[in-house]
Amino acid sequence: MRVGVVGAGAMGSGIASVAAQAGFGVKLYDRVPGAARAALIGLASDLARQVKKGRFTAAEALKIQSGLEAVESLEELADSDLVIEAIAENLGAKVDLFRALDDIVGPDAILATNTSSLSIDAIAAPTRCPGRVVGMHFFNPPVAMRLVEVVSGAMVNPAVADRIFALAADWGKSPVRCASTPGFIVNRVARPFYGEALKLLEMRACSPEVIDTVVKQGGGFRMGPVELMDFIGHDVNFAVTQSVFDAFFHDPRYRPSLVQKALVDAGRLGRKSGAGFYVYQDGQPTSALPAPAWPAPGTVRLGCDATSGLAGRFRTSDLEPVVHDGTGGVRIGDVLIVETDGRTALQCELETGEPVVVVDLVMDEETATARSAAVSPGVSDAARDAVGAAFAGLGQTLHFMDDVPGLVLGRTLAMIANEAADALQQGVASAADIDAAMVKGANYPVGPLAWSDKLGSGRLVSILDALALAAPDGRYRPSPLLRRAALTGASLAPA
Repeated sequence: MRVGVVGAGAMGSGIASVAAQAGFGVKLYDRVPGAARAALIGLASDLARQVKKGRFTAAEALKIQSGLEAVESLEELADSDLVIEAIAENLGAKVDLFRALDDIVGPDAILATNTSSLSIDAIAAPTRCPGRVVGMHFFNPPVAMRLVEVVSGAMVNPAVADRIFALAADWGKSPVRCASTPGFIVNRVARPFYGEALKLLEMRACSPEVIDTVVKQGGGFRMGPVELMDFIGHDVNFAVTQSVFDAFFHDPRYRPSLVQKALVDAGRLGRKSGAGFYVYQDGQPTSALPAPAWPAPGTVRLGCDATSGLAGRFRTSDLEPVVHDGTGGVRIGDVLIVETDGRTALQCELETGEPVVVVDLVMDEETATARSAAVSPGVSDAARDAVGAAFAGLGQTLHFMDDVPGLVLGRTLAMIANEAADALQQGVASAADIDAAMVKGANYPVGPLAWSDKLGSGRLVSILDALALAAPDGRYRPSPLLRRAALTGASLAPA
């Protein structure tokens, strides 16, 4: 198969390198004169570095380079069996390109777009042969990232999608299938990862450092949402959010944030500009979250029926909890400890008549080292510190924040799982492909449908209901599929 790539930027040149490394002949074109040739020089330098690291032999690198050719006109792609477009994310420009390619390549050639969120149907419809137009969405950097979303529009020939799926696998990638809906899988399901962090910052409920620390150390994510937005660039992240928001006809679930827009307007785009939510020096943020100093821990009392989750973690710790045969639950001193189900600490105190500390969910009690928490009005400073000290005995640092529903990780995990459940119900992709896409394309520690089962869909729906009550604009409406799982105990995780 002869491969053509249009667009010699980071994505296009990366895709060309992936194809060449798989042994395919590749022609690279860019409308800017000399850009394709410059990209190949850059790829040659990268290959030389890979040879020094031992990833390739000199002979292998030479063979890869010999498979790459820079061309200066679209017409030179006429003999391609597959052309992959990787130009700017602009629908008009892509439509114009595909119309031109329609007249250049042979009738059996496949035309693939690397669009991250635009409609495949909108790109394909103006061509004479829309059945051969398919989405082949790589992730940045294409050489390193395993995921490829194979996106089928309503008019695509199923055999074309099958060929691209098989080809991506031959190129050493992990392809998933999805329908052409706004954001496909990853850019849709990931919106709440950023959106809930921005909501917390809008409310000034906690600092960026607390959000990132809790999401990483409590949730097992490689990067927190705030630092990830700074890394991506707020101009890019905001534009994708705006695109998805527009494509969903301004559904409040995808509404962009005024906090992020203010950063874009101010030119605080993140690492590339030296400042975003964080200020950077030598590529590293200058701020850090100080570790709190706690006094001696308070006495931990466990209900006699408290054997799993947080209570189980206390029971098996080096602390010396006292088994309490009265009411169930966990108490530290005179404070009731409640894992978030969406209720605020104030609500819990009004319901129980006891001072309450609500603590965040964590993905895994055994490995989590941080979680957020909120106190009810009846909790004294000394009692709060005793609670913090007891959790420190578990190896978990509590970061106290404003008393908002779902805290940090609870609301984030609930919203991502909710989005994944909606995508599943709407036929965007299978459960297996949704979870695989989020693990391989977004580096999530586990797929959102799997964590819905792990954490309990009932608890996640309860958090969403509480958020919807606090902000009744439709943003937090639970997916019917997630609610059904909560009511029936059905699993959403891939079989």
